[in-house]
Amino acid sequence: MAENNQEYLAAAIATARVAGEVLLDHQRRGFAVSSKAHRIDLVTDADRASEALVVEELQRRFPGHPILAEEGGERAGSGDHRWIVDPLDGTTNFAHGYPFYCVSIGLEVAGRLEVGVVTAPALGETFTGTRGGGAYLHMADGTQPRLRVSAVADLSQALLVTGFPYDIADRGDGPFTLFRRLVLAAQAVRRDGSAALDLCYLAAGRFDGFWEANLKPWDLAAGTLIAAEAGAWFSDYGGHEFTIDGTEIIASNGLLHASMVSTINTP
Repeated sequence: MAENNQEYLAAAIATARVAGEVLLDHQRRGFAVSSKAHRIDLVTDADRASEALVVEELQRRFPGHPILAEEGGERAGSGDHRWIVDPLDGTTNFAHGYPFYCVSIGLEVAGRLEVGVVTAPALGETFTGTRGGGAYLHMADGTQPRLRVSAVADLSQALLVTGFPYDIADRGDGPFTLFRRLVLAAQAVRRDGSAALDLCYLAAGRFDGFWEANLKPWDLAAGTLIAAEAGAWFSDYGGHEFTIDGTEIIASNGLLHASMVSTINTP
């Protein structure tokens, strides 16, 4: 599997970077924006163009592999390999010219994540991970430092990050209650608008913990593998086992995990 993972990793890096160039090109030339089910859940021409390129390239390289992508849904295939793609995570950021957005490509084999690539084209950074092979940051200057989560052990000294669901207006006080608990317990909380990059920043030790609800597999697949390979811990809000098909995630450097679970569940 390790040799195959290197082949898959190289393909995912190359594909994500070309898709990133598509996003940058749309940023320069302009793009159309529309809404999905909720007025703040945006999609752009750039999302669709990036996804079309990624899907075409993965199908060319690995014919028959199923692909799950945000805009086009599931593309059927055969075998136990499945690519999970977010062609533009952080669409609202992209639409406003805020550079915190990315292309996310994960590979699942027999239900287990094996490869993850997240590239942030406007920031010049690509994050990668392979199961058992570690996580790395590929810089524009060619360096590739290995990623490791932070060593912050006190929640009061932690920089956390979160996100809010698109249908937040329909969710009452719940998300704000959790936000209040954690913003008061931590040193600071950020809300940057891309779960995939939030997880990569956790892997790099830039954030110490992350929580969010109502995410989808394409938001989580690549980023959770990268963070796991950097030493991150995961659970749902109750401290139970996390999966990318679940509805809640707490991700941390491990040292803060119990404190985050306890704070989230404080009456």
